[in-house]
Amino acid sequence: MGFEKYIAVRYFLKRREVRFVNFISTISVIGVTIGVAALILVLSVYNGFSELVTTLLMEFDPHLRIEAIKRTGTNSYTPILQRLYKMDSTLSCAPYVSGKALLVAKNVNKVVTITGMDTQMMPSVSGVQGKIILGNGELHEHGFGIIIGFVLADRLGVVVGDTLAVLSPVGAEIAALQLGLPHIRKFHVIGIYESNNKDYDSFFAFTDLSSAQTLFSTKELIDGYDIRFKNPYQAEDFKDELFQEFGDTFRVMTWFDLHRELYTVMQIERWGAYIILCMIIVVASFNLLGSLTMTVIQKQRDIGILKAMGVSNQRIAKIFRLQGLFVGIVGTFLGYCIGYLLIFLQQRYHLFPLDPTVYIIPAIPVKAKIFDFIVVGTAAIGFCSIASIIPSKRAASVLPARALRWE
Repeated sequence: MGFEKYIAVRYFLKRREVRFVNFISTISVIGVTIGVAALILVLSVYNGFSELVTTLLMEFDPHLRIEAIKRTGTNSYTPILQRLYKMDSTLSCAPYVSGKALLVAKNVNKVVTITGMDTQMMPSVSGVQGKIILGNGELHEHGFGIIIGFVLADRLGVVVGDTLAVLSPVGAEIAALQLGLPHIRKFHVIGIYESNNKDYDSFFAFTDLSSAQTLFSTKELIDGYDIRFKNPYQAEDFKDELFQEFGDTFRVMTWFDLHRELYTVMQIERWGAYIILCMIIVVASFNLLGSLTMTVIQKQRDIGILKAMGVSNQRIAKIFRLQGLFVGIVGTFLGYCIGYLLIFLQQRYHLFPLDPTVYIIPAIPVKAKIFDFIVVGTAAIGFCSIASIIPSKRAASVLPARALRWE
């Protein structure tokens, strides 16, 4: 153990002369501990909710969506598909046609987004068929069957086997001018799904590709391809490759891009909570500054003796900087222990439960990430180290002659 570290440890652990100084130092350690534990716990809650939202969205959304600037045939996508099929990470790929339409049943109507997919590839690209709660959800080409969400079915008052009138926006202008009839098709409800996401259950319906092409009068044209990878985070790398080569011809969107606004808000909330809770550590650092300053005043005689023995100003300053570092390390370690313990108990025993009749999860979700521990620990130790700079400079400026005048 170095000379400076030895003295810093003695000052940190043994303060019998002035109990008030020791009390303030203890408050500083407690403040850092509470701040670190609160940050770890809050960030883990944000991680848990973010993972839950991502899981719910990616059950229906593709990992990567490729769209031509204008509707075109499947041949236009051949260069991209060839590259995709060469990748071992590609799981599935399916063409789709999507658009807004008006569903009418029993004098009730609702505007929804209807997506048509290849019936053979649909189970591997979309998770809708895995969420069917009524009906079989087996779509057939040219069958004009439709799968709707539970909330939408309740709103329209339909069940499996009922018929819906679907009004396409194609020809709406001609119909409005009374020069023709609107484009209407009848679809049979063959399945009702429940995704635990009210936006999907209320505004999204699914059918087969050929029926969607007929409804929206696209002939053999498609809107694009939905792609899934074995690892969804590989979508970002492939997006960059496609953008460099086909950026002017195709739009390429990852699962993050499809819900960028939502994820941006979640990130802002996360960092906002991080900054606000860091104020707890900042307040503890101010307490540390005060306790170290009082320690310097208390140890005037010791500092004078050390300087008279030839200890340099830099080494004197280092003693008190190490004290601030010790407070940061001890507080951070205790905060880690408390935060991780609360996360473990929440995952295991659901200390903070939720009403299962209202929420889709039984308790507040939490997930610890090593990156959060690193960021929080760095901030805590950094603030404590900064708080020790002023007292250490004051200690280094003590004159040995004045400190030992009355000894």
